[in-house]
Amino acid sequence: MKKIIISTIAVSALFFTTSCETDFDTDVKDIVVTSGEANFTTYVSIGNSLTSGFRDNALYIDGQNESYPNMIAEQMRLAGGGAFVQPLMADNNGGLLLGTMPIQGTKLYIKSFVDGSPVIENVAGSPTTNVTTKVTGSLNNFGVPGAKSYHLVAPGYGNAAGILTGTANPYYVRFSSSATSTIADDAANRNPTFFSLWIGNNDVLSYATSGGLGVNQATNTNPATYGANDISSPAVVMGSIQSVLEKLKAKGATKGVVANIPYVTSIPMFTTVPYNPLTPATLGANLNTLNTSLYGPLKQALTAFGAGDRINLLSSTSSNPVLIKDVALTDLSAQLTAALTPSLGLPTATAFGQIFGQARQTTAEDYILLSSRSVIGTTFAGAPAPVNIYGISYPLQNQHVLSKLEAAAVKTATDAYNTSIKTLADNYGLAFVDSNKKMVELNGASGISFDGVKYTAKFITGGTFSLDGVHLTGRGYALIANEFIKSINTKYKSTLPQVDPNKYSGVKFP
Repeated sequence: MKKIIISTIAVSALFFTTSCETDFDTDVKDIVVTSGEANFTTYVSIGNSLTSGFRDNALYIDGQNESYPNMIAEQMRLAGGGAFVQPLMADNNGGLLLGTMPIQGTKLYIKSFVDGSPVIENVAGSPTTNVTTKVTGSLNNFGVPGAKSYHLVAPGYGNAAGILTGTANPYYVRFSSSATSTIADDAANRNPTFFSLWIGNNDVLSYATSGGLGVNQATNTNPATYGANDISSPAVVMGSIQSVLEKLKAKGATKGVVANIPYVTSIPMFTTVPYNPLTPATLGANLNTLNTSLYGPLKQALTAFGAGDRINLLSSTSSNPVLIKDVALTDLSAQLTAALTPSLGLPTATAFGQIFGQARQTTAEDYILLSSRSVIGTTFAGAPAPVNIYGISYPLQNQHVLSKLEAAAVKTATDAYNTSIKTLADNYGLAFVDSNKKMVELNGASGISFDGVKYTAKFITGGTFSLDGVHLTGRGYALIANEFIKSINTKYKSTLPQVDPNKYSGVKFP
């Protein structure tokens, strides 16, 4: 069961907002709403979990109803737009069944408070949405949670037979038109008069949220050989998006809006846990013992091998970084074993060598995953005491941290994707949303304000991100909807009014 505890101070901050000047354009509520040069009769949205309305680590009805495309469609109806139909889930708990077998968990919620801090867990109960029960009728929202750019044009991605082997997506299985159809073809076959396309996030996100366990496939243009957590080649991302645009164009859909992707390291999954969470108060009397029996000897030995900068003594006056395993470091296991054998004996020295051969302390350029917060300070059963406390005397493993080098690979890929997306928007004459720029603004100290309410990218208290630390709340999706609306109005001379983010839901409390 997933459990996250937030500090009392963070929760109390949620109930106080800062009034300041709005960051939004002039209100257009008194202007006659027109479609301008666009035609909103049949609006289709294409993308991944962000497009579907996914939040709190699940897809559920209330979240879908607060998806940013649904908000845009509501404004489009004021200018002649038609109905916007989504493949709604069966309940508000989220989760999926394959027959009688649960294959996706329920949504997260704040269950209670312990010592003034909220405990976040999965909603109790079993999912009721069976992926083999087809959604029928014409759809408008083709957002598929988990989809990468190349999945939009992959035949068989909606084939139920491929769910357990990982070649199909259960969310798309629910509404795919056939076992061999593609998301792009199904969307294009709706003959849209206007479309939105936001894709590419997952092409780096799964690598980042796995702590860099995948492979950077920068030069490999064959996605059939990719692992689930690999970084997609920029050429693959550009080619996939262009293929989608060509399919839409072939159906006469030449007007729409595309968005680039934000740096994933700017979201709460990577910004909530500091690199140095070990305060002197947290370590207590163990601080001096750790310096004397572990950190001091390790630093001395590593210094002799020219790697003394990996470990520093713990400070008794300021917060300290955690220990991590960095697979990019030269493995000094054998050297440490040899150096420590005279004082510790061969068995213990061997264990120390294996544990600390690639260990170092985190720096401000590393990102500890939100999901790793519950791991720090816990006991690792596979190591002997006292070198068995995660992050303190035993290194957090690769899956717990996105290292400096791994984060750099993510940024390089994201920059390449965004260059291609902007180029394609210009080449196809489409409206363009710089969501990356907006996320930087949201992540800034001043955040974004609307009608006196301040929004930031901080976990829970910022109001824009849901409990999974990756996906948005209704209010967060409203901010995104407004960016799309502004770009549409600018490009096509329409006068769609912006939505009011304050009218949508944020983080829900018990």
